[in-house]
Amino acid sequence: MDLTVKIKRYNPEKDDAPHWESYEVPADPLDSALALLLHVKWHIDGTLSLRKSCAHGICGSDAMQINGENKLACSVLVKDLVDDSGETVTFAPLPSAPVIKDLVIDQSRFFEKYRSVKPWLINDTPEPERERPQSPEEHEIIEDATKCIMCGACTHACPSTWADPDYLGPAAMLKAYRYTFDTRDDGTEERLDIVDSPDGLWKCYTIFNCNQACPKEIDITRWLSALKRRAVTSSASTAA
Repeated sequence: MDLTVKIKRYNPEKDDAPHWESYEVPADPLDSALALLLHVKWHIDGTLSLRKSCAHGICGSDAMQINGENKLACSVLVKDLVDDSGETVTFAPLPSAPVIKDLVIDQSRFFEKYRSVKPWLINDTPEPERERPQSPEEHEIIEDATKCIMCGACTHACPSTWADPDYLGPAAMLKAYRYTFDTRDDGTEERLDIVDSPDGLWKCYTIFNCNQACPKEIDITRWLSALKRRAVTSSASTAA
């Protein structure tokens, strides 16, 4: 089929504002959305800028807005975007972030928030001769959260993020959950001091946009609710 591919373009060196440009692209129903963009870049307009890396849904580099929804371009197929007669597929950068060029956003603030929740194992006890053991049952508590690839689709789908640039966002707080509930970790209080704040857990209104946007189908709101309960019970025990 032949598709019309509409891309929101922006070059800060010459454009006053973003604008839409259209391209006619041949496509197979089993092509990925990323393949459409690469056809434009390689065969029509080499100035198009986008991020991509592994193209296998693991690195999270090519998260963007496709047909108005946050998705991974490498993980969505043409057949899921259009019908057999073909139509228009639109591409735009993820919302609520400064655009560097075309589909490339500035991720600096996103990763600052990620680092702020201390997304690493905190354990000051002497290192064991081998690994720090964890049972399958203990790992099951955090297993869903470990699937996060930090693509940013969830955070940039969140209305609280759109409204408040200081909000930590679901991706960062999911990482806080992942380590706070890791039985090998001793950094709970340190992380709760960060996420138990007006710009953290309590600006999450459980709207479920993050769940819908997550390409790994992580139940993000469930784990953030668990983190809220941990924050409340921790504060109560501290006060007592």
